Amino acid sequence: MMRDLVPDLVVVDIGGTHARFAIATLGADGAITLDEPETLHTADHASFQTAWEAFRSRKGGTLPAAVSMAIAGPVGSPGNPNPVIRFTNNPWIIRPALIPEKLGVERYTIVNDFAAVAHAVARADDDQFLDLAGPDKPLGRDGTISVLGPGTGLGVAHLWRSGRQYRVQATEGGHIDFAPLDIIEDAILARLRSRHNRVSVERVVAGPGIVDIYQALAALEQRSVPECDAIDIWTRGTSGEDSLAAAAVDRFCLSLGSVAGDIALAQGGFAGVVIAGGLGYRIRETLRASGFAERFRAKGRFESLMAGIPVKLIIHPQPGLFGAAAAFAAEHGEAL
Repeated sequence: MMRDLVPDLVVVDIGGTHARFAIATLGADGAITLDEPETLHTADHASFQTAWEAFRSRKGGTLPAAVSMAIAGPVGSPGNPNPVIRFTNNPWIIRPALIPEKLGVERYTIVNDFAAVAHAVARADDDQFLDLAGPDKPLGRDGTISVLGPGTGLGVAHLWRSGRQYRVQATEGGHIDFAPLDIIEDAILARLRSRHNRVSVERVVAGPGIVDIYQALAALEQRSVPECDAIDIWTRGTSGEDSLAAAAVDRFCLSLGSVAGDIALAQGGFAGVVIAGGLGYRIRETLRASGFAERFRAKGRFESLMAGIPVKLIIHPQPGLFGAAAAFAAEHGEAL
């Protein structure tokens, strides 16, 4: 049972381009429900406070006195719990200590966006997951679950749970080193090394990485291809209209499988691995038909261990908002 919790709160999922708002209701039985989310463009608002005011106006001028925010970026640490939060892709600045005054709320929670997703993974029903690889069984109820998602960057978190209790840890796992496994990936690394002293995995297995993969494949075939953006390559690759773009998408899936397996090994994610994010959902059928699963398992003498890990795609429509509500419940009351 929850204790000392407000029944309703505002939940916000803030990225570089969009800020999604919703009202969450926390039931006495621990259930979380969301009303219809509203999406605001960050470029249309001078600050988070003005975006909040716009959402408040849409809701008739009043909002609950509590908020939970999932933020795409670092949000502090135990030694520095109230940093000035700056965004990579938008000019907003959030000062946590001023949130009650600026927003008119009594309580708040701030979590990294992938910590929020991990909270969603912990709380979502089994039917909110699609099988990608491994045994056809639910995520484990005990042990560590690794969570990662390719988007503008590569988000990584993990959660540990024992029965109905769990703890979430945000990480910066998207910045581990990229490790090529064949000559094609050697070529991708060489292209990236020409511009970066150090090449992290998110240079390859995040949405924008498809451009360097595509250009590296073109160079291998000594093709001259026009400059094009990531959206164009993804569109032509997943539709099959461009065989080189399709090869780039397939290579992305292979590399994502390798990285997911590495993260599971590093985190001990043997209770399961979850892929999250809109890109993963859009290419879900491509992932299932690709060499993703084979690359996930391909860890030498640990191949049998990796083959026993269920790998899922979370298909909850708003995992960031749902997870932000769960994070608030975990911080301010008994979450389960």
